[in-house]
Amino acid sequence: MITRKTELQELETLFGESENRLVILHGRIGSDKEEFLQSFAKGKPFFYYRCANASEKQQKELFGKKVESVYDVTLSAYEYEDFFNRIRSGSAEKLVLVIDEFQYLVKKDEEFINALIKLKKKQYYPGPVLIILATSSLVWMNKDVPELPAAFQSLIDSRMYLPDLSFLDVVRQFDTYSTSDAVRAYGIIGGVPSFVRLWDSKASVRENVCRLILSPDGALFSQAEEYIASELRELAVYNTILCSLAAGNNKLNDLFLDTGFSRAKISVYMKNLMEFDVVEKVVSFETGGWENTKKGVYRISDTYINFWFHFIYPHLSELYLLSPDAFYEKYIQPELETYLNRYFIAVCSEYLELLNQVKKLPIEVTKMGTWIGKKGNIDIIAQNSARNSIVSLCQWSGSEITIRMCEDLKERMKLAHVTADYLYLFSARGFDITLTERAKSDNTLVLIDMNEL
Repeated sequence: MITRKTELQELETLFGESENRLVILHGRIGSDKEEFLQSFAKGKPFFYYRCANASEKQQKELFGKKVESVYDVTLSAYEYEDFFNRIRSGSAEKLVLVIDEFQYLVKKDEEFINALIKLKKKQYYPGPVLIILATSSLVWMNKDVPELPAAFQSLIDSRMYLPDLSFLDVVRQFDTYSTSDAVRAYGIIGGVPSFVRLWDSKASVRENVCRLILSPDGALFSQAEEYIASELRELAVYNTILCSLAAGNNKLNDLFLDTGFSRAKISVYMKNLMEFDVVEKVVSFETGGWENTKKGVYRISDTYINFWFHFIYPHLSELYLLSPDAFYEKYIQPELETYLNRYFIAVCSEYLELLNQVKKLPIEVTKMGTWIGKKGNIDIIAQNSARNSIVSLCQWSGSEITIRMCEDLKERMKLAHVTADYLYLFSARGFDITLTERAKSDNTLVLIDMNEL
């Protein structure tokens, strides 16, 4: 299992406190939420119940039978107050009570909330308890949890989220890969823990894509659309919008012209996709050059869904007619390196954040982002509180970074109304000799080869 040290420590801190504590934990499908909870609970008094998507009556029966089985008791009634009166740690140590996928229970039974409030206030089980309400539904977390009764809201001590793995985490899992292959894998599957576990770093990127994604029996073959359908209805509409976004139609008017849907309809569905963290609105770094900024830009934020809709969904017929290797050769290989530049920028941003954390940057960065211009973008702008800036160019595909590319970057910086106190250039293809020589005598110019990441 992939260890989540930060999140585990947060739970350990709450567990160590003397008072009862209530945590709401979200981990997306594929986050290995269940393994994380098991890891935390190891060696502790622990009761786990996973809610079924069932009726109120059946839910109580399932919950009650679990209590009877764990504590070897016979309940006179299947009610939540009876369940919470029976749970025990068996010692003076705090009990960990986990109710997983709790949205299925709360949606259909108001009595559960009232019983939970009493449990937190020690009106049932008198011993100390850490209550963890877990869910894999991001839409539920964002839309429904804030609507729960105020009496319940006041009892929540922590809202925790299990994020996708960072590039550094992925590199640690793919210890036999070169940096370039780790970037490629990261740009295809992202940092979803279950996807990372499926990926074989002893096999090539191409072999993994053919086995996991392009083969009808591959573990990720239908994952993109299944994930969307897990929370959202009208899959045909969402597929159409996502395919259009992946093709480069990144403004609402572009989507309107391409899909034929009304602007009002597109806005509603885009809002749902953003609440589900599948789509994001790209906001330019604030530099003052607003007249030259491209506004209202959207993109698919989920890495694997972006890959699927960019490379595979538009060619579904060929996916079933061609062999996985032939499909890869025809539709993925020619464009993959250009496609990956976006994810190389993300990797470089993470690298700068790590350097900032260990105070190895020339300024203490307080904000970082990308500038989206009408005549080109600036990959990374990082500033401190005094607005001193590090500006970065990230070159994954194509040629080495040249002096001419730096001059083009400076033209975009003029449009963005930003100056660079330091210029950090990241390249997977190297640097021309003129840049290399200049960097030897100019400490404001930093050249970083991809293999140094």
